[in-house]
Amino acid sequence: MALGRPLAINIEHMGFRYPDNEKASFANLNLEVAEGTRFGLFGPNGAGKTTLMNLMTGVLCPNEGNIKLLGQETGKQNKEVNKLFGFVPQDFSFYQELSPTQNLEFFGAWAGLNQQQITDRTNELLHILGLEDVRNKPVEKFSGGMKRRVNLAIGVIHNPQVLFLDEPTVGVDVHTRAAIIGYLHELNKSGTTLIYTSHQLNEAEDLCEYIAMIDEGNIITQGHINEVLKTHDHHSLEDLFINLTGKAYRD
Repeated sequence: MALGRPLAINIEHMGFRYPDNEKASFANLNLEVAEGTRFGLFGPNGAGKTTLMNLMTGVLCPNEGNIKLLGQETGKQNKEVNKLFGFVPQDFSFYQELSPTQNLEFFGAWAGLNQQQITDRTNELLHILGLEDVRNKPVEKFSGGMKRRVNLAIGVIHNPQVLFLDEPTVGVDVHTRAAIIGYLHELNKSGTTLIYTSHQLNEAEDLCEYIAMIDEGNIITQGHINEVLKTHDHHSLEDLFINLTGKAYRD
């Protein structure tokens, strides 16, 4: 995948099972994501997307095999790895009673930035993401789209080399979605590797270069998006997704 580029993510023979489950979530999984790419991870509900995200970010540790992020193993209390990536979760991960400025000051300090770096980066992100006019207002009073932008700003406050995005535009309007996707493209052009998951498959086609679809803990197809669609003789990710995972309810 993206031959010749160093790897942002390298998963080798990875196995994982939750302690209370008899069935493994993943067995002998292998996956490579090259640096500087826009990579999409897709699958039906329960396919293992969130678990895989948690494994790649070190929230969970594999039972077998290993996962490396920019050459360093994750999941072993490696604080240096944590500085390399950002994470924008589906759930809002900020303090609702605080303002965007206060949230960014807190998470910037947590990421190890000094006060000048925090101030400069906060001003930059509030400008880019259209939050300057509400910088000192409590986030709890914001619309859903504004909260999504605060969530994104927190995830990139420390200029991560790899950015994980779990449903970053869920619940937003068309204009906010376009602005967020546009900003993600700009981040990628500056060298940030994007690892993205969403049920918005039309949006995914605008953002992703490479994809992997998983179901029941297995990769069922992967590669450059155009090559995958051509191989399976489909014209859209949505059609391909339904063809490979079926039409039954997967709640």
